[in-house]
Amino acid sequence: MEFLRDKQAAEYLGVGTSTIWLYTKQGKLKAIKLSDRVTVWAKSELNAFALSRVQSA
Repeated sequence: MEFLRDKQAAEYLGVGTSTIWLYTKQGKLKAIKLSDRVTVWAKSELNAFALSRVQSA
């Protein structure tokens, strides 16, 4: 399984890092906290999120 940091996840989805954190806070994305300063997102989770956004549009 591949994991991305916030900047990588934002680039992958084509949004800003603040949007990644907003979606996470809203429960739209699930983050994995590895330590106090390191949070990652599973690439499979980002793919599923992007697919759901495309299908609902």
